[in-house]
Amino acid sequence: MVLRIILNKPGALWLLLALPAALMGRAYATGAAEAVDLLHPSGEMSARLMILAMAIAPLIAIFGQKGWLNWLLRRRRYFGVAAFCYALLHLVFYLIDMGNVADMIAEALAPGIWTGWAAFALMIPLAATSNDAAMRALKAGWKQVQRLVYPAAVLTLLHWIWVHNNLGPALAHFVPLALLALARLTLSFKPRPQGA
Repeated sequence: MVLRIILNKPGALWLLLALPAALMGRAYATGAAEAVDLLHPSGEMSARLMILAMAIAPLIAIFGQKGWLNWLLRRRRYFGVAAFCYALLHLVFYLIDMGNVADMIAEALAPGIWTGWAAFALMIPLAATSNDAAMRALKAGWKQVQRLVYPAAVLTLLHWIWVHNNLGPALAHFVPLALLALARLTLSFKPRPQGA
């Protein structure tokens, strides 16, 4: 009961979402970890929050309106914005680790690098329009902007695979989302019963 009350307060949820970032920042500030050590955890946290935000609609389509899913749905923007914030933190650690512009330019066209930059670029308008004012201003166009999450997710997956040269962990995170999206698509084509 107490946990539910706490998690229903936006500030408390933001603190919970920010806790891993605070721990990473502390590790870097105290010298317990270098920027290069924090690249993977910050990027993985961003990907996980993106997946969580994207999984909510397919879960509702499959399982219907459940209390816990409605709770997640009401907070989906939080997860999406937090995913962007962790992507930004990931970028900060990358910039610190690289140390100079020349080295960044030299590797900019590597598959694992340009996919990361492209994914981050697509996340900027997503985060910038994740508010009621943007919804009112953009009207029907708001959904078009938010659909950028799909190419951003694909680019994030490719970035993860190519940077680590390892399919396993990236697919373990993204395949469940792909299966949920496929199930949702399948349900949308299911014929409705007569008289429905």
